[in-house]
Amino acid sequence: MRLWHYVSQAFLAAPTNHTSPQATPSDSLVADTMGSNFNGTMYFGYGSNLWRNQMEQRCPTSEYLGIARLNDYRWIINERGYANVVQINRHHSDTDTAKSYEDEVWGLVYTLQASDEKRLDRNEGVPFAYTKETLECDFWAVKDGAGPANVTKKPKRTDMLVYINRDMVEPSEPKREYIYRMNMGIKDAVKEGVPEKYVDAVMRKFIPKNELVMSEIERAARKQAAEFEDER
Repeated sequence: MRLWHYVSQAFLAAPTNHTSPQATPSDSLVADTMGSNFNGTMYFGYGSNLWRNQMEQRCPTSEYLGIARLNDYRWIINERGYANVVQINRHHSDTDTAKSYEDEVWGLVYTLQASDEKRLDRNEGVPFAYTKETLECDFWAVKDGAGPANVTKKPKRTDMLVYINRDMVEPSEPKREYIYRMNMGIKDAVKEGVPEKYVDAVMRKFIPKNELVMSEIERAARKQAAEFEDER
């Protein structure tokens, strides 16, 4: 069993409901989706890895499985200028029906072989920019990678690998090239079934639509998509 980097501190008065650092995403659900011979990890991508082309470049053996929702977390651009998920403290009750898109994070789900997981660790800056946790998500699978997912159906609850920074949790501005990559990812995510209302309510607070794509920013974005280099 692989040892994942993990940060145990709580923040924002939120309960520490994340799982053990040595927990692995649901092998049985991966097997159900990919076949009994698959031995990999289910990965929940919520930032620029929504861009299918970027994932194909960074993780060439990865396969798209469907979409997922991480509840009781909030999507932001953090102080580094990149996407992060921040755990929130919601007081649940039997009559609580006020859940909004700001209380959840939507993303795409991919398989990761061990070699691609190592590549992704490098691109995500583990363990400094992000650490790795196993978090339970609502999952809507698609057959043979063909979407869009039908989110009106009841999802399956399963554990997934999530990259998270529990220290940098303040909203900030995105890096210029990241806006381009995020817009490419948003386009793919909506196509695969991520609610456009979620995009408008949450992501568009940080990521403006690309009206005009300036060539130098596009070149920088595509370079970062292939092999990330921290600009700091």
